[in-house]
Amino acid sequence: MRRSLAGRIWPNATAVVLALGFVFPVYWMFSTAFKPTRDIISKDPVWFPLHGTVEHFATAVNAPNFWQLAGNSVVVTVLAVGLSLLIALCGAFAVARMRFKGRRGILLTFMVAQMAPWEVMVISIYLIVRDADLLNSLLPLTFFYMLMVLPFTLLTLRGYVAAVPRELEESAMVDGCSRRQAFAKVVLPLLAPGLMATSLFGFITAWNEFPLVLVLNKEPGAGTLPLWLSQFQTQFGNDWGATMAAATLFAIPILILFLILQRKAVGGLTSGAVKG
Repeated sequence: MRRSLAGRIWPNATAVVLALGFVFPVYWMFSTAFKPTRDIISKDPVWFPLHGTVEHFATAVNAPNFWQLAGNSVVVTVLAVGLSLLIALCGAFAVARMRFKGRRGILLTFMVAQMAPWEVMVISIYLIVRDADLLNSLLPLTFFYMLMVLPFTLLTLRGYVAAVPRELEESAMVDGCSRRQAFAKVVLPLLAPGLMATSLFGFITAWNEFPLVLVLNKEPGAGTLPLWLSQFQTQFGNDWGATMAAATLFAIPILILFLILQRKAVGGLTSGAVKG
């Protein structure tokens, strides 16, 4: 009994320590956003702010082009994620259900694309966009953000499509459905957890992306919210209160989306990783 108890205590204690290590930076960001400036710059850290303020949030929201950049972020992120899901769903169905020459090569290409760091291609992307006269436009951002999340989306959805028995589609077609109707009415509802998991991953990737928008969209009002996060500086240094308030506002949409999709998203990531 003692060995069994000790065997449970150590893993649980380790998990608690790791959880605190991950949660503390988030707590510090949220708490600093509400601290008065005197507490932020104090040499003695204030762990629990007793006198909160929202002045830093007002500074962040009233920053130049905030609403324009927020709108750009929503448009680019939603379009990039939506297009990647549509393309990946078609591609996942093809590589999971059909047998054709070069199928393994396509999967390998997507795996390599998933591993490749996009930062090394920023210069090449900039030259392409500049020559196309599309700098400071949302179109190239949407296109390249879609390409960023497409490999993971396709590989994950492939596992889900492969896990759906073919007999379900065949039964639907025997009952009079076309292949397209069988996919829409039988297969697609079963892919909902995978779609939610991949959409959450794609949203986080596109929402947080900074190097590409920094290079391609330098004009005021042409960028996205990550650029807004980098502008809270004064002649005396960084305005940490406004920076933390801006980071808190920036994280809220992701937090809300995760809470909405939590159960389906976590199950989708694990299932898509082991099936197929």
